[in-house]
Amino acid sequence: MLEAQYSNETQVLQRIVYFIILAPHDNEQHDLLHRIDKDSRNSQISEDAELLKLFTVHELMRWPEVSKLFGPHLCSTEIFDSAEGQSGDDKAFQRWQDLRKRVIEHNVRVVAKYYTRIKTERLTKLLDLTEDETEKYISELVTSKTVYAKIDRPARIVSFAKPRDADDTLNEWSFNMKSLLGLLERVDHLITKEEMMARIQPGVKTKKGGKEKKAR
Repeated sequence: MLEAQYSNETQVLQRIVYFIILAPHDNEQHDLLHRIDKDSRNSQISEDAELLKLFTVHELMRWPEVSKLFGPHLCSTEIFDSAEGQSGDDKAFQRWQDLRKRVIEHNVRVVAKYYTRIKTERLTKLLDLTEDETEKYISELVTSKTVYAKIDRPARIVSFAKPRDADDTLNEWSFNMKSLLGLLERVDHLITKEEMMARIQPGVKTKKGGKEKKAR
C-alpha cells in the first residue's frame, strides 16, 4: 500500500519506520522494529533510522530531547504536526501525541527492567511526567500486560517485582546451587593443574647417587 502511494523509495522507508514506531508494543512489533533496524537501506534515511534505533535499546529517551532533536525533521513531513491545526491532516497532531506516548511507554519498560522498586518522585523525573500521568501510563501498561507493577500510594513507591511462588524460588535455588558446584569443581581442577605444573618445572632439586643436584 505504501509503495503504491509513494513513488520515492526514501519516502516509503520513512513511512515504514514511522508507523512501526507508532504501532502498539507487542511481540510482533518488537520483532519488526529489530528487523527494520538491520535493513541496509536505512542509510538513505539516517535521521529516521537513528530514531528507530532508540526504540531497540534498553535506554531511557527523554521526550523533551527527542522532540527537540527529531521534531523539526518529523514535522517537515505530512505525517506529524507538533500542534493542532498546522496542516490539513487532522490526524497529524494525533500521531505526534502517539509518538510521545510510545516514548513514554518505552521508558516505563526500561525502568521496569532495571528497577524492582522506585520512589514515585524519582520515577516522574525519569519519565518527564506529572505524578498523575505516570500513574495513568503505568496502569495502561499493566492492563495490557506489558509490565507488572503495583503502586503503593501512601508510601509513594512503585514496585515492578513480580511475586514468585514456591516453585520459582526452589528452581532458582537449584540453579544457583548447580552453578556454585560447577565453579567449585573448576577451581579444584585449576588448583590441581597448577600443582602438577609446579612439580615439573625446571630447577626442581632431585636426588641422584645420594646427592642433591639441580635438574638441567
